[in-house]
Amino acid sequence: MTIRSILVAALLLLPACQTAPTEARAPNIVMIIADDQAWGDFGFMGHPVIQTPHLDQLAARSAVFERGYVPSSLCRPSLATMITGLYPHQHMITGNDPPRGVQRDRMLKHIAAAPALPRLLAPHGYRSLQTGKWWEGNCQCGGFTDGMTHGEPKRGGRHGDRGLEIGRKTMQPIFDFVADCGDDPFLLWYAPLLPHTPHNPPERLLERYRTPGRSLHVARYYAMCEWFDETCGQLLEHLEQRGLRDNTIVLFASDNGWIQRTDRRGYAERSKRSPYEGGVRTPIMVAWPGHVAPGKHEQLVSTIDFAPTVLQACGLPASQALPGRDLVALANSNALDRQTVYGEIFAHDVADVDNPSRSLLYRWFIREQWKLIAPTASGAPTQLYDVVQDPAEARDLAADQPARVAAMRAELDRWWSPN
Repeated sequence: MTIRSILVAALLLLPACQTAPTEARAPNIVMIIADDQAWGDFGFMGHPVIQTPHLDQLAARSAVFERGYVPSSLCRPSLATMITGLYPHQHMITGNDPPRGVQRDRMLKHIAAAPALPRLLAPHGYRSLQTGKWWEGNCQCGGFTDGMTHGEPKRGGRHGDRGLEIGRKTMQPIFDFVADCGDDPFLLWYAPLLPHTPHNPPERLLERYRTPGRSLHVARYYAMCEWFDETCGQLLEHLEQRGLRDNTIVLFASDNGWIQRTDRRGYAERSKRSPYEGGVRTPIMVAWPGHVAPGKHEQLVSTIDFAPTVLQACGLPASQALPGRDLVALANSNALDRQTVYGEIFAHDVADVDNPSRSLLYRWFIREQWKLIAPTASGAPTQLYDVVQDPAEARDLAADQPARVAAMRAELDRWWSPN
């Protein structure tokens, strides 16, 4: 039996052997996911130009983990980690597109076999809505009871199809779903194609960022970030108006980073699809009135923590098979007892649907302030950075600290050694 099958079996037993608490109403779960937004490109993270007033308000009532990370800086594996709590090499979803000559539907078996949150919560009366980006075929493949994405390749299904209308064109499917749930608890997946390309913001927002000396490409990206914030405000205001805020846990992260090129469209090096801070770092927020004290935290966290946080909040203690931690417990503890986070970067196109190692480009690992980047390519040097003192990763310290590199490399291999 593989490690993955053991993990899945243990997690799928949860609904059968755990019961949700009866003395309190089950909380609603809202997952808000920015698409291609850098870790510092928010008002609450100190950006001097980009305006994100609604997310700033959310941050003011949240535990904000400024040193949050995604294990993989490519959207499909990153999103799959958020919904399963597993690393990409565990859930087997590593790249966006299949190998040449392989049909996309061949990649869907992994999400169908994974312990996705909607599937785990359904036996406890939870409804779930998928909106926005979703790579795993029809939303029901992930266990969602409701959703926007049909996933049929012949009708344009790839990474969201109709779901990509959310935020950019309408918020109504969310409003209708919340109303239809009535008193039933729900999980809401809000992953709009924002601020993702195409960078075509409303002119009223773009005008705020046009200024002499600023690239139009950068101005468009900044405006897209504010557009995303506006839609988050609409969602959060709707929950407030319906009296749901106090019984809703909100989780926030970006799926990966983005550093906008100044000279043309697209992202710069060391951002999306890279193991550097510009690709894998994201602020992570958790808001839950009466359960999470607002404040900023230096604790290392990861989006592998989303699933155990949700399960714990719903009265379903996560199996020890899950590698993540409960963010609520971390937020309410003053001890910095999380010293490490891990990650892995894969090729955009999958080399082998059933063997993650074939697509692996990098593994990376942070212990305290030290970050090790281990390329897969033969002869490529291992890199070491102090990302607290040098978040831009301008100075590679590997040659100066061979003993630390060796120790961290051994620890990385103990985490996962690809075959």
